[in-house]
Amino acid sequence: TVREIEKLGRAAIDSNEIFIDGLEIPDVDVVGEVGRGFYHLLDSLNPERIFTGVEAVGIGRAALERAVQYAKDRVVFDRPIGQNQAIAHPLALAWAKLESAELMCLKAAWLFDSGRPCGAESNTAKLLAAEAGFEACDAALQTHGGYGYAKEFYVERLWREIRLYKIAPVSQQMVLNYLSEHVLGLPKSY
Repeated sequence: TVREIEKLGRAAIDSNEIFIDGLEIPDVDVVGEVGRGFYHLLDSLNPERIFTGVEAVGIGRAALERAVQYAKDRVVFDRPIGQNQAIAHPLALAWAKLESAELMCLKAAWLFDSGRPCGAESNTAKLLAAEAGFEACDAALQTHGGYGYAKEFYVERLWREIRLYKIAPVSQQMVLNYLSEHVLGLPKSY
């Protein structure tokens, strides 16, 4: 049985739940080691985390570009609002965080393409990019003021789209669990 899931964003792509009852898989058809499927799945998600990170950076940049243009064009009290540090600094910080996140994505992609272990880097790339993208979209929405909430200016859509990356394909908390255990050597928490 397949059931479509209605979502906050990502309207261009359907998301579905699939229910499979009574399916048995013969041992000869099992991929990997029986009982270790979850761990095989985690390793296979590294490229997805890298791709998701790059996508989050792109969404953040699209929002930032719109906010910067708006901050240049919107004049209040005879000066562009971007001349005010309260507008300029959050946008500059968003840019810096997006640049840093992109560098981690590139490092993770290079490691993956080189056939080297990249679990820590791909998880870190996803974590940083999701945060940086969200902060950029949030700063863009704030820069637009009330217009940021209006569909006419498109920033609200980017804000809705970027929110997904904090929970998918893996939540920020699960990334932190991975880093805590596999990078820092702390005891498993889940």
